[in-house]
Amino acid sequence: MAQVYVLHQNGQPLMPTTPGKARQLLKQNKAKILHYEPFTIRLRYETPAYTQPVTLGVDSGSATIGLSASTEKKELFSSEVVLRRDVSDNLTERAMYRRNRRNRKTRYRQPRFLNRVKSKHKGWLAPSIEQKIACHQHMINKVHHLLPISKIVVETASFDTQLMQNAGISDAQYQQGAQLGFFNTREFILFRDDHMCQLCKGKKNDPILNVHHLVYRSMGGTDAPSNLITLCNSCHTSDNHEPGKPLWAWCQAKKTMGNFKSATFMGVMRPTLLKRLRQSYPVVEETFGYVTKNNRIRANLVKTHAIDALMITGNLRAKPLQRIMAYKKVRQHNRSLHKATILKGGYRKSNQASFEVKGFQLFDKVRFEGQNGFITGRRKTGYFAIKTIDGDWIHKSGNHKKCQLLQRRRNYIQQEVNRLVSSPL
Repeated sequence: MAQVYVLHQNGQPLMPTTPGKARQLLKQNKAKILHYEPFTIRLRYETPAYTQPVTLGVDSGSATIGLSASTEKKELFSSEVVLRRDVSDNLTERAMYRRNRRNRKTRYRQPRFLNRVKSKHKGWLAPSIEQKIACHQHMINKVHHLLPISKIVVETASFDTQLMQNAGISDAQYQQGAQLGFFNTREFILFRDDHMCQLCKGKKNDPILNVHHLVYRSMGGTDAPSNLITLCNSCHTSDNHEPGKPLWAWCQAKKTMGNFKSATFMGVMRPTLLKRLRQSYPVVEETFGYVTKNNRIRANLVKTHAIDALMITGNLRAKPLQRIMAYKKVRQHNRSLHKATILKGGYRKSNQASFEVKGFQLFDKVRFEGQNGFITGRRKTGYFAIKTIDGDWIHKSGNHKKCQLLQRRRNYIQQEVNRLVSSPL
């Protein structure tokens, strides 16, 4: 990043400094390095704690979090965090294995019925939701350790067009609004699909997006979200609608889609997240998604979670950073003892790999042939699968002798990346 984060001698965060100033402090032994990414130093001498008002914007989400800390003139920190989405599936798979094991002549686990957490206390949330809330809190705490945050602003809803027209709307008045139709639904579809064409996944780089009906209205289709999908203008052409063409065939396969899982996650998660943040921090405010979108369009900025977080701060004149921190939450343990596939002879292969292979662990950050990446797969022979944080291949079978260890694995793998700031429109 363009700045170096500074901590006081007692650990209190100060305003960032320039790389040149930090280099002088390190040479004079007036500071020591705490972290290399993002680069953070801690002072060795006493100094007055002069700070400026810094606002932290949080674009909360069920799959990706956007974070941005800024003053009125400059963005100081920006990041996007990709969350885990496999917690619910892993718990379901574990329950299946346990049920099957009770019916086999193997080690027995007696079923338990009086240990349900939901019945013990109110306010219980599913583990998948608790994990996402914990990730939000962890990343907000991380920024608090780097910068003197004075206020937190969280986006609590994606859109509320009725509130734009009537600031005093409440209760049953929401059922009597003037815009209960397609416009509100369209905004939801674009949000649900992450403003990305679901056919080409953005590969055609067409910025114009359309909301397409999977089942045409002339054939009985409705404007329900389950029947709508986001397509770019290149994919949404009249020629592709004909039988046998890619779009037509794709729609036939996608007619049953319409997943409200993300919307349900956010409906449950956001109130609890706000409540917990207000218990930990003195100033926590909330905003709405339509305000964020309007500010982003006025500033002519591209649609990303990190840019939305900058707009959430309200510092519209702050200069965005050209490089941001990309984080990804990874699984810490895999306690499955055996593979699910039964091999010839009626036995299952062990699923317990060595914790270290040739001195490297899973998700270690390494430098391989001039590129920084993460070990995503290992073989006992010392050949590893190495990818970037975005999932792009660096090498499918890299020799461990060519790998230079940069950082041991953590719960959150991290990498500094470039980003597009200006809107192409």
